[in-house]
Amino acid sequence: MPKIAKELSALAVKNLKHPGSTTPGNAVFAVGGVAGLMLQITPGSGRSWLLRTTNVNGRRCEMGLGGHDVSLGEARERARATKDKIRNGINPLQEKRERRKAAIEAAKRHLTFRDAVDKFLVDTLAEFRNEKHRKQWQSTLDKYAMPVIGNLAVSEVTKHHMVEILKPIWTTKTETATRLRQRCERVLDWAKAHGHREGDNPAQWKGNLNAMLSKPSKVATVDNQPAVQLKDAPTWFAALRQREGTGARALEFATLTAARSGEVRGLEWSEIDWNDKLWTVPASRMKMKRPHVVALSDAAMTILTAMKEAATADTKYVFPAIRGGMLSDMTLSATMRRMHENEIEAGRTGWLDKNSKRPAVPHGLRSTFSDWAGELSDYPRDMREFALAHAINSDVEAAYRRETMIEKRRAMMSDWTAFLQGGKTPSSMT
Repeated sequence: MPKIAKELSALAVKNLKHPGSTTPGNAVFAVGGVAGLMLQITPGSGRSWLLRTTNVNGRRCEMGLGGHDVSLGEARERARATKDKIRNGINPLQEKRERRKAAIEAAKRHLTFRDAVDKFLVDTLAEFRNEKHRKQWQSTLDKYAMPVIGNLAVSEVTKHHMVEILKPIWTTKTETATRLRQRCERVLDWAKAHGHREGDNPAQWKGNLNAMLSKPSKVATVDNQPAVQLKDAPTWFAALRQREGTGARALEFATLTAARSGEVRGLEWSEIDWNDKLWTVPASRMKMKRPHVVALSDAAMTILTAMKEAATADTKYVFPAIRGGMLSDMTLSATMRRMHENEIEAGRTGWLDKNSKRPAVPHGLRSTFSDWAGELSDYPRDMREFALAHAINSDVEAAYRRETMIEKRRAMMSDWTAFLQGGKTPSSMT
């Protein structure tokens, strides 16, 4: 018969101590009352209960029954209950593993949307240029999504919650609402991938929210790009000319020609007519898919000459990237952003749009030109629209392509340059 351990009292168990250096590792004491019930004491006096027994598969095993907060009496009850399960064909170890797994799954399903956003941002940190960009990404969620679903488990977020979030701004701030939906969709995709929710993404558009909200392009309000104010334009242009680098020169050329960023970045030497001082943008790079002729001012030609002198034989682009190829759109945007930040650091307000109070961006320079042409010159509106390559009447467009009109357009761009260089009154108004 196996040796039966003496049944110790609660006081006797309390007085048990680790033998010290004579016993390396943990010491184990049989406490009796239930066969195989042991008290384990670590060298640091930590205590826990163990049950050594034979499991349903006939193998010897050791099961934990709790720590120092479990009394002797409770440990014996747990040991008896465990043995009863084994006698009834239940594997306590497997049962414990399943409970732990269920607890983990339950915890995953109860991850809040707010916490999911934090974890998502940590996992995707490399996507963000800097901490400021990360905070901008999160600010939209904080403002619109968190009040509705911030404290809700991601597993409980439905498309009706998304409609509740998006509908108030869907027609008034469509661009913001669209970005908000996309950001919620990414967070919820992350949550599903990590086992925090199941099923379709309630923030996806196709086959889901598109049945409950109008198409963004049908309801979007005009959101003009932030522009340099007319009163600030000469000072801004002077600051731009102080900057070095291909990005600064491309931005200067775009300003002088009122061209789009992509048209300037894709400018090739073959598009320049040096004799007649013209730039023909091919239809493939124009928004209206028609070739566009730009009359170049002397200042624009000066930039082209300087870029030509510095150009290498192996590049076809006027404003090439450092490693060759087309210049990135981010290069021009970064130039304007740094100009704005320099103003802020100097204690000034920076280059802010008159209405939105947002920092000006490259595309907004076209609005600055339009404001100048409309407010400070008497050049015809159609001439301004043609310079901007906007859609106009075909007969009017044909007229502005004629040689006589090219020189009038060149005069307009020269007056625009004069304004930028010192705020001079256009010659057309003198």
